[in-house]
Amino acid sequence: MKGNADWNLQPKLIENKSFSIITAEAGPHPWDEKQWSVVQRLVHTSADFDYVSDTLFSPGAIEAGVEAIRSGCSIVTDTKMALCGISAARLQNYGNRTICLISDERTQRRARETGTTRALAAVDLVFDLFFRSTGDSGIWVVGNAPTALFRLLEKLQNEPQWPRPRLIVALPVGFVNASESKEALAQTGHNFITNRGRKGGSNVAASVINALAELANA
Repeated sequence: MKGNADWNLQPKLIENKSFSIITAEAGPHPWDEKQWSVVQRLVHTSADFDYVSDTLFSPGAIEAGVEAIRSGCSIVTDTKMALCGISAARLQNYGNRTICLISDERTQRRARETGTTRALAAVDLVFDLFFRSTGDSGIWVVGNAPTALFRLLEKLQNEPQWPRPRLIVALPVGFVNASESKEALAQTGHNFITNRGRKGGSNVAASVINALAELANA
C-alpha cells in the first residue's frame, strides 16, 4: 500500500486525529466547550456535519446529564443497538444500570394484548417495573422510535406521579414522526438533548451518553 503509511494507527490516535479534523472543518460554531464535546461526538459517530447546526440543548441539559450519571441513575434505551453503543467502561465508576426492554417477552406480550407497538409497550413497562417503586427518574435515550418518545412525553404529561427524567436524549430517525416528536420534546420543560429534522439513530443517541460520561469522568 504505497503512499499510505498512516493507516495502522492506535484507536486513541485515530480518535484524536478525527476530532482535529472535525474542529477544523466545522469552523465557527455557537457551542461552549461542554456542548461542543457532545456535538463533536455526534459528528464523529455519523460523519455528518449537520449536527453542528441542528443539535438542540435545553438550558442546563449537560449539567443535568453529567450529574445524573455521577449519581448512578438508570439509563433507559429504546433499542438494543443504543444499549450496546453506550460505553460500559466510561460508566464503570458510577454503577449506572442500563435498561432496554424492547425484546423482553413481557413487552411483546403487552404489545400483542393492547394492539400497540413494542416501543410504546416498553416505555410503559419500564415505568411499571423500574420507576414505580424506586423513584429513580433516570436518563431516557431514544434513537430509533418516535413512538417511544411520544409515549414518554404523554405519560409525563398525564401521570404526574411518575418521576421526571433527569435528561431525555432524543435522536429518533425516520420519515414518520421523527422530526415531529423532537419538536414536541423541545416544547416541554424537560431537560433534553435532541436535534432538528429526520436524522438521528441509535448510534448517535448512544454517542451523547458517551460524551456525557467523558465529562463526568473529567
